[in-house]
Amino acid sequence: MDGHTHSHCKYYNITHDFSVSDLAAFHGHLGPYIVLGYRIGKYVRRKFCDDPFRMKAEIYCAGTPPQSCLADGVQLGSGCTLGKRNIEIVPAETLSCIFEADGKRVTITPRPFPLPKRDTNYEAAIESVAEEMYYQRDDQLFDILLS
Repeated sequence: MDGHTHSHCKYYNITHDFSVSDLAAFHGHLGPYIVLGYRIGKYVRRKFCDDPFRMKAEIYCAGTPPQSCLADGVQLGSGCTLGKRNIEIVPAETLSCIFEADGKRVTITPRPFPLPKRDTNYEAAIESVAEEMYYQRDDQLFDILLS
């Protein structure tokens, strides 16, 4: 996408596995949407395109928190970032992520997940849901469509 070659750079295209604590530190708390976005981004980087300079991400969601928090996770997992201008939040009623690279496209649709009842322990319960999601298999979290 950027037309540059970086073969001479030692800090180009480094991958990193972020822990649950890393996600919370970046985002300010641990919630299911940052975890889901991170796992989607990691999947895309591993199975679709390993170079975030050649890839573009579109995050289809309500456009506001908590769904828009998906974009924070996608940035960490895929390497598509606001600074590189290769990620965009697109307001939509249906939650999905579309990635494009090298003339290919993959659409990833999150599977529904249970949210706890709103009570005095709601934030701790949300955190627990998010932590469980972090360790689930990809096919438990989302569906994949290559096109």
